[in-house]
Amino acid sequence: LFCRDRVTDASHAALSSVAPVFVVMKFEQDGNVTAFEKKKTEFYQELSLQARDLRFQHLSSITSRNNMIIIRMESLKAVITPECLMVLDFRGLGLEKWLVLELGPQLAGDGALATYSLPFEFRALEAILQHRISTLQTRLNEVQPQILDCLESLVDPKLLSADRSKLHMLLLNSKSLSELETDIKVFKDSLLKILDEDELIEELCLTKWTDPRVFEESNLHIDHAYEMELLLENYFMQADELGNKAREMKGLIDDSESVIFINLDSHRNVMMRLNLQLTMGTFSLSLFGMMGVAFGMNLESSFEEDPRVFWLVTGFMFLGSGLIWRRLLSFLGRHLEPTSLPPIPPFWRKNQFTTLKGSEIKPGVR
Repeated sequence: LFCRDRVTDASHAALSSVAPVFVVMKFEQDGNVTAFEKKKTEFYQELSLQARDLRFQHLSSITSRNNMIIIRMESLKAVITPECLMVLDFRGLGLEKWLVLELGPQLAGDGALATYSLPFEFRALEAILQHRISTLQTRLNEVQPQILDCLESLVDPKLLSADRSKLHMLLLNSKSLSELETDIKVFKDSLLKILDEDELIEELCLTKWTDPRVFEESNLHIDHAYEMELLLENYFMQADELGNKAREMKGLIDDSESVIFINLDSHRNVMMRLNLQLTMGTFSLSLFGMMGVAFGMNLESSFEEDPRVFWLVTGFMFLGSGLIWRRLLSFLGRHLEPTSLPPIPPFWRKNQFTTLKGSEIKPGVR
C-alpha cells in the first residue's frame, strides 16, 4: 500500500507539472509572425470555442466553427480567422522550415499563391493545401524510383532465383505505397465532404460575412463561394492524380509479381526436367549393368578365357543403356509437348483487336 501511494503521488505530481498549453505560431495579414505558449482554457476563451472543437480527432479534416476554419492535415493543426493564421503544436514535427521560410512570405501576398488577390482565409487555406499536396508528392517521388529499381532487378529472366534483399525492400516499399494511397484517399474524402455541401463552402468564406463591403463586392463582381469551390476542386484533382499514380504503381507491382512467379516456375520446371532425365539415364545404366554384375560373380564359364568378351559385354551394356534412355526421352517429349490450340479465325481476331483498342483507359487531364 505504501508503494502504491508513492506511485500515485508521483503520477499526480507529474501531471500537475505539465500545464495543458498550446504552442502557437501566429501569422498576421501584414506579415508579422509571433510564437507563444498559451493555456488551452485561455485559448478557447479568446477564440470563443469549445474544447471539443480543437480535439483534432480526424487525421484530415476541414471544419468551420464560430466564423473560423479549423484544419488538421495529419500532423499540421491550424486555426484560420479573417485576420490571422495560427499553427498549433508545431514543434518536433519537421514543420519549422516550412513555417519560417515559405508560409510567411506566401501569406504576406508575394504572388506565389493563385488567391493572393482574395481575402486572407483563401491564402491561408491554399498554403496549407499546397503544403499537404507537396508532402504527398514528395513521398511518392521517394517510393517510386525504389520500386522501379527493385522490379527491374527481379523481373530479369536470366535470374535463377529471386534476391531476398530486393524482395524485402519491395515489401517495405509496397507497404509505404499502401499507406500513401490511404492518406491520399483520406485527404480526398475531406475535400469531397465539403464540395458536396454548398453550405459548408459558404461557411469557409469568412470575410464575406464579417465585412459588409466584401459582401457587397461579392454580389457585384466576385462570388467568394465559387472561388472557394474552385480552390478545393483544384487540390482535389491534384490529389486524385496522385492517387492514380499510386494505383498504377500498385498494379505494376502486382503484374511484376506474376512475372516473377512465372519466371521462377519456368526455371523450376527446367531443373525438374533435368532431374528426370538424369534419373532415366541412371535407370537405363543400372538395367543393363546387371550383365556386368552377373559376369562379376566369379562363376566359371568359357567366356572369361576369351579377351574379346569383356569389350563385347561392355559395349552391349552401353548400347542397350543408350537405346533405353533415348526411348524414355522420346516418351517424355511426346507427353510434355503442349497441345496445339485451334486456329483463331481472322475475322474474330480483327474484331477482338478493335475492341481492345477501344477499351483502353485514357488518363485524366487536369
